[in-house]
Amino acid sequence: MSLKGKVAIVTGAGSGIGRAIAVRLARDEAAIAVLDLNGDGAAETVKLITDAGGKAMALVADCANEKAIKEAATKIRAEWGPITILVNNAGIATFVPYMDISEEVWDRTIAINLKGPHLFCREVIPDMLAAGWGRIINITSSSVQSGSVAQAHYVSSKGGLLGLTKALALEYAPTGITVNMVPPGFIDTPMLRGAPIDAEAFAKTLPMKRIGQPEDIAAACAYLASEEANYMTGQTISTNGGRYMGSA
Repeated sequence: MSLKGKVAIVTGAGSGIGRAIAVRLARDEAAIAVLDLNGDGAAETVKLITDAGGKAMALVADCANEKAIKEAATKIRAEWGPITILVNNAGIATFVPYMDISEEVWDRTIAINLKGPHLFCREVIPDMLAAGWGRIINITSSSVQSGSVAQAHYVSSKGGLLGLTKALALEYAPTGITVNMVPPGFIDTPMLRGAPIDAEAFAKTLPMKRIGQPEDIAAACAYLASEEANYMTGQTISTNGGRYMGSA
């Protein structure tokens, strides 16, 4: 599935799922802009890509800040040209009982997990419209399908991203732009390992009896970014080992 000649942004690509997505799309020959607040992490991802013969650049940016997003996009276009693949992966997930969620925590979660993807979409859609081709892939969460205790703020933000995906898919369907989502479920990332659960014990309750890997999410994204997925929009690829089989 060659993406040669395509320019992609992957947000939150300094570690975990974002890094795996960036590495996989680079393997498929896209030029990858690795965006993350963690500059060292972004640089490590770029090194993985370039050491394997790929093309990548690291950009430190707050993925909820419109000015930072515009500055990053300007640098990418100056180096490589129009941006036609966007993977909105950057996100935060904390565990806080509902009545203890502060306004600051609520607002920051919504800003990063929902406002940020909205701002990125607005920034790159003009490039995609001009090209008559574009791929937007939003990383949501299986918690939108199942709920999650002490994560009302997180689930709400990802539920909003689900809605944004559906709305944009309909609006831009005639233009050559597809908008789809991948809700990870129980993937082995620093975020999972920091959660207040016994990951190994919970994995045994899953249909596949194992924790998923970031590369599993990356594979789904690679397909959605490809020409082979050109008749798919507004869709969900639930990559969760059979944990939840709903269509949300």
